[in-house]
Amino acid sequence: MTDHLPHTLRSDARDNRERILDAARAVFATEGLDAPIREIARRAGVGPATLYRRFPTKEMLVTAAFGDQMRACQAIVDEGLADPDPWHGFCLVIEKFCELHARDRGLTAAFMSTFPHAMDFAAIRSYSLRSLAELVHFAKDAGRLRPDFVLDDVILVLMANSGIHAASPVARVAASQRFAAFAIQAFQASPVVSPLPPSPRLVPTASTPRRNPTGEAGEQSTAEHPVLGM
Repeated sequence: MTDHLPHTLRSDARDNRERILDAARAVFATEGLDAPIREIARRAGVGPATLYRRFPTKEMLVTAAFGDQMRACQAIVDEGLADPDPWHGFCLVIEKFCELHARDRGLTAAFMSTFPHAMDFAAIRSYSLRSLAELVHFAKDAGRLRPDFVLDDVILVLMANSGIHAASPVARVAASQRFAAFAIQAFQASPVVSPLPPSPRLVPTASTPRRNPTGEAGEQSTAEHPVLGM
């Protein structure tokens, strides 16, 4: 029995870590980065002491939580690039980026402005952009992606996608999926009208200019947009 104890402890520790990170992402999504650590521990079903043993500082906890999102972004681009059909791979990237962005609710931008040195965002963005540019090149060569498409068009889509407001997270993701379908049809070299996903109930909100971390209205390009560096 004692022979299995170390393995069990390691397994329990891994489970605790995943529960804490899942709870952190959920709490940050609803309450922002200022959410109390005790609430994250309560949601994860662990004591504050257990949380602090795994993540001694809030920056370490937030960095670990967003590290998974960064890796998810890279995995999406890699999956699209690995698809034998470059147009299908391109569509997959647009769909999954929009969904990830809808779930993110601007938290990546907040993380980058709050903890700007926590991760090497420049290297992550550079990798994602190189891979995405390669996928775009293949999709154009296949004659499926319109020849005047540029990488900044992905940013246009994600900026528009960030303006979706819905009655619930589920409805927001559903609206994002419908919007992605519209965008993909517009990107085709020879547009084909296809059925769209169902339209969810949306919540109208007052239009406000997007702000950068300094508080001033500003533009973003592929060189600085956080979605390509998640």
